Amino acid sequence: MKRTILFLNLIALISFTSCSDNDSSTEVVDPNATLYTQVLTNVSISVITETYNSLYTNSETLETAVVNLTIGNETALQAVKDAWQNTRAPWEKSEGFLYGPVDTDGIDPAIDSWPVDVNAINNILNSGNEITSTLLESNNEARGFHTIEYFIWGLDGDKAAADLTAREIEYLTAATINLKSKTQELYYGWIASEGDFASNFINAGESGSIYTSQKGALAEIVEGLAIIADEVANGKIEEPLNGNGGSAKPEAEESRFSNNSKLDFANNIRSIQNIYLGDYNGTNGSGITDVVVTTNTSLDTEIKVAISDAIAAIEAIPGTFTDAIENNRTAVENAQAKVLALITVLESSLVPHISNL
Repeated sequence: MKRTILFLNLIALISFTSCSDNDSSTEVVDPNATLYTQVLTNVSISVITETYNSLYTNSETLETAVVNLTIGNETALQAVKDAWQNTRAPWEKSEGFLYGPVDTDGIDPAIDSWPVDVNAINNILNSGNEITSTLLESNNEARGFHTIEYFIWGLDGDKAAADLTAREIEYLTAATINLKSKTQELYYGWIASEGDFASNFINAGESGSIYTSQKGALAEIVEGLAIIADEVANGKIEEPLNGNGGSAKPEAEESRFSNNSKLDFANNIRSIQNIYLGDYNGTNGSGITDVVVTTNTSLDTEIKVAISDAIAAIEAIPGTFTDAIENNRTAVENAQAKVLALITVLESSLVPHISNL
């Protein structure tokens, strides 16, 4: 009997002590906090920041290629085209995370506005002003990826090096310098030695982070995935496919000068894949999949399949996207349907899943 009373008293003492400790700090540590930290750290550094690193590095190569461009030199022009596509790829792979400096510093419209303002471009070309990177700051539609694309491919995608003028090369040089400066600003906005935006994810829930909880940071990430899927299906594909009263509207197609549209769309979905898996450029780390699979393996599988199906359907569109919206509409519609299916699982299942962690 005394032993029982002693045991009960000990339990009471432990309970009292535990309550006293809890009173000193109301914070409850999530049992998955370590996992969330791993995911947020890897996604923000190894995926997002490294994607921007590729973008900036490749933009430097693009600038060098333009500096070496001369009228009539087809080899040099092809080098510029290759460098443009190599720079374009990591940008499109970044559109699943359009938050942070790319948004708050206005970098997205500065480098990827569409359509281009041909009248503004011609006014600059025909003016007596020196064309500089600073001059181009005043009009987003007269700088960035698509302005560069316009100069090196032409309206019909068949521009030859012999068609270039000295004034166009001057403009092209200014535009690539401007693009490089914006990609540098974007990359620097995330690295620890500069803007260090990544720390907001790494330290989510702690003082100094814009995210008051790790779950809030994870929610930002998955919402970004749903947003780009929606843009691909209901904007980038829908407008050129049906924008003319249910018929094709070729002028609405982004990256049509270079016929790079299908790759753009596939890389947009790869931006979802990279964030979800936590992988980029050969680095395999923790991603959203690691959070989902702990509680819902079937949802995890469903999301992975939906991502793969969307990429495969986009890549299966025959020929150029410009031709397909007229002559292979069924294939385009199938690709759109696969992206719409991805949107559904992201919006109806993944986003609520993360919100309810």
